[in-house]
Amino acid sequence: MEKFTKVTGIAAPMPLVNIDTDMIIPKVFLKTIKRSGLGVNLFDEMRYDRQGNEIADFVLNKPQYRDAQILIAGDNFGCGSSREHAPWALADFGIKVIVSTSFADIFFNNSFKNGMLPIVLPQEQVDLLMKDAEKGANARMTVDLEAQEITTSDGTVIGFEVDSFKKHCLLNGLDDIGLTLEKAAAIDSFEAVAAQARPWV
Repeated sequence: MEKFTKVTGIAAPMPLVNIDTDMIIPKVFLKTIKRSGLGVNLFDEMRYDRQGNEIADFVLNKPQYRDAQILIAGDNFGCGSSREHAPWALADFGIKVIVSTSFADIFFNNSFKNGMLPIVLPQEQVDLLMKDAEKGANARMTVDLEAQEITTSDGTVIGFEVDSFKKHCLLNGLDDIGLTLEKAAAIDSFEAVAAQARPWV
């Protein structure tokens, strides 16, 4: 997993509330166990019509938001089923930060495990960021994980809270496997001692 330190990029406004995981990545695309390749079907039923053509007024189809790395979302983002494909699809599209007033717990935790930073802020601050994002491609925000700050296009700084352990994992690019590999020497040592003490195992 790549280390997450600071992201400066375009923020896309998506004020819809209760965006569930089936809206993020419909169940028809859950056949794969690969994390890559799902970005093209992110928000599939909102991005494309039944013939597979792009719906021009969907935010991520607009030229100014096609390369968005930050998503400013409505309340209760990521609700619904616990599918891990939802953060996979967002990450594969290029989303690195999602800001909302609240997230579904499982989606929230899965986001960290897949290298994304979900940020919870009060409604008035989300509204401020939403208005900034609505300015389009010229409104580039910076999200600094180390400083725990979001800087808007006009220089307004908003602080945010993040769990210290999850912050450590993102800053160091550690998913569950990476965390285990950090203890590789201790594991090898334990196994060597165990093999000597219990050779029959």
